[in-house]
Amino acid sequence: MNKEYRLYIYAFLSRTMADVADKNYIKDLRKNKDLLELLGEETKEWFETHSDEMILDALNEDFSSMFVINTQAVESFVLDAKNETLVGLQNPVMNFYYKHGFELNMDQSDLMAPDHLSIEFAFMQTLIYRDEQKPQYDFLKEHLFIWVVPYMIGMKSMANTPFYRDICDFIVEFVVADFEYCSQEMEQLSE
Repeated sequence: MNKEYRLYIYAFLSRTMADVADKNYIKDLRKNKDLLELLGEETKEWFETHSDEMILDALNEDFSSMFVINTQAVESFVLDAKNETLVGLQNPVMNFYYKHGFELNMDQSDLMAPDHLSIEFAFMQTLIYRDEQKPQYDFLKEHLFIWVVPYMIGMKSMANTPFYRDICDFIVEFVVADFEYCSQEMEQLSE
C-alpha cells in the first residue's frame, strides 16, 4: 500500500464514521466510481440506480440506527461493558495521542469521545502523513485492530443499506491489510 492511498482511505473512513451523510458527501461518492467499486459492487449499483435524495435518507437512517441509537463507534464502549468514556489521560487512546503529539480539542468536535472511531482514523491519517511508522503499528496493534475488526463484523448484520454493509466489510479488510502492511514495515526496519 502506498502512502497516498492510505491517507485517502483513512480520511474517507474518518469522514464516513464521523456523522450522517450530507448532500456533498453523496455527490462526492457518486462522482468517485473507483471508490464505489472498491467498496463493493452492490454499493456501486445502488448509487447508479437511486436518486441522491433517496440515498441520503437511507444512509442517514442507517447511520443513526447503527452508530447512534443502538451502539456507538467508541473503543471504550465496545471494550468495556460499563459504557463509560474515560476522560483526559486516563483514556488510553487519549494518552496515546498525547505521547505522539496529536492535539485533540474536543470542544471543536460534535464527537464526545476521544476514542471515537472517526477520531482514531484521523489519528492514523496524521501518523501516516508524518511517516511515523512505529506509532502506526503500535496504534493498530493496541487499539484499532483489537476492537474495530470484531465491532464491524457485528455491525454488518444491523446494516440496511448496501453502503453500510459494504463499509463494514471494507473497514475490516482495510484494517487487517493495513495491520499486515505495518507489521511487514516494522520487520524490515528491525532487520
